[in-house]
Amino acid sequence: MAREILVNVEHQEKRVVIVNDGRIEEFYIERPGDKTIVGNIYKGTIEAALASINGAFVEMGMAKKGFLYMTEIESGYEFEDSQPHHPQPHQPQRKSAPGKLAGGIKKGQEVLVQVVKESFGTKGPRLSCHIGIPGRYLVIMPLENQVGISRRIENVEERRRLRQILVDAQLPKDIGFIVRTVAVGKSKNELVRDANYLIKTWRRIEKQVQRMRPPSLVYGELDLVLRVIRDSFSEDVHKLIVDSKPEFYRIHKFMNDSFMGHMRRKVEFYRGNDLFGDKDIERQITKVFETKVYMKSKAYIIIEPTEGLVVIDVNSGGFKERIDQEDAAFKINCEAAVEIAHQLRLRDLGGIIVVDFIDMEREGHRREVLRVLRNALDQDRAKYDILGISKFGLVEMTRERVHNTVHTMAFQACPYCSGRGKVKSPLTMSIFVVKELRRFLQGKQLRQVEVSVHPVVADEIAKDKEILRQVERRYRVRVTLTPNSALKIEDIAIA
Repeated sequence: MAREILVNVEHQEKRVVIVNDGRIEEFYIERPGDKTIVGNIYKGTIEAALASINGAFVEMGMAKKGFLYMTEIESGYEFEDSQPHHPQPHQPQRKSAPGKLAGGIKKGQEVLVQVVKESFGTKGPRLSCHIGIPGRYLVIMPLENQVGISRRIENVEERRRLRQILVDAQLPKDIGFIVRTVAVGKSKNELVRDANYLIKTWRRIEKQVQRMRPPSLVYGELDLVLRVIRDSFSEDVHKLIVDSKPEFYRIHKFMNDSFMGHMRRKVEFYRGNDLFGDKDIERQITKVFETKVYMKSKAYIIIEPTEGLVVIDVNSGGFKERIDQEDAAFKINCEAAVEIAHQLRLRDLGGIIVVDFIDMEREGHRREVLRVLRNALDQDRAKYDILGISKFGLVEMTRERVHNTVHTMAFQACPYCSGRGKVKSPLTMSIFVVKELRRFLQGKQLRQVEVSVHPVVADEIAKDKEILRQVERRYRVRVTLTPNSALKIEDIAIA
């Protein structure tokens, strides 16, 4: 399979897609005003600590306060003087043992925090005192002193080899590392280079912490393009194509600085006019935002994200294979399980997810559909958890939600229907207009009144002229009905 990373740069946004044999696997957007703060490290102060929710709100210098569980503060840095009026904050010291910070948790106390989850709705960003900075092959954990291996590396011998490399590398004993999945098969030199790069990065952050007064940003995560290169530009990617010359040179510089120079030969500048159009990406992106997704069998799934969860419904649609109902349901569900995993990754949907598969009678079929779903989800970098499948075909699961989805960035609630997805029918509106007209005339003595409505509503009212005649007789007023195409179906103007 030919995997490619395509980067489109416009004045107001950057878009990145990861494609496999021409089909989009992952899609990301970044705009100047919507740049993610996940991964950023801040020196902040405790604004309030509430025992009732076992959490604290942290002032980070942003519109919304960050939320931090109080238990996490115990694993953070301890400042010699945490009063915000201190002219020169002292060098933070690692805690020698778990326990509450000096003086207890209090307002104005300084904390070093990292954003682990974006703001959603009215909620501020979720914070952690467990600092982790990802590199190419490793994640440095400066407040830990252990070596961890990604659970996705299943080969026991490879896990042992990778761990031994870091143990033998004579790295600082007070700093921990996690080996990322992409490190499989990499040499000792490659891993040690990455470790040293991360150690230097952390030392720079420590100096920033000394100099800066809270609230302040002490480390900013990479932007979208460089983040995708770091996390996804692996050996199995055939090429990376970018349609901007400045971005092309910036990518080269980053790859040199982060010991990825040998991968530069795969980076290509696109000289055409429309990278996404020429590669059939634009058409596919349009489908990313559609509610209904058709599969090869003509069956389809419906994806409905709500504020609290994502609901996915599997339907047989135009499936025409001549097999019995149970086998048809099983075959459609297996195909849907693979497509659902693909769509969750593509749309970056997270939180609580409920999937309504087509009912199956056989327990073996239900287990197999669940296995297919798990295998497809294993390709996803986001963490997930599946509770199981009920006899009605319902699957409850969760998927890690870190960033705002491309859907929330690209769309806003419809001002026409206020986000309901439906508007009142012309008949419903015709009845409502008459009620509103009666309320308007109540207690008034008018000779004439004009009612302006959308043309389809005016046509519905005109079907039964007796409706307005009754109003005219009761209130002794002449009613003029005016169609106005500038109005929405649910708009009424009475004057």
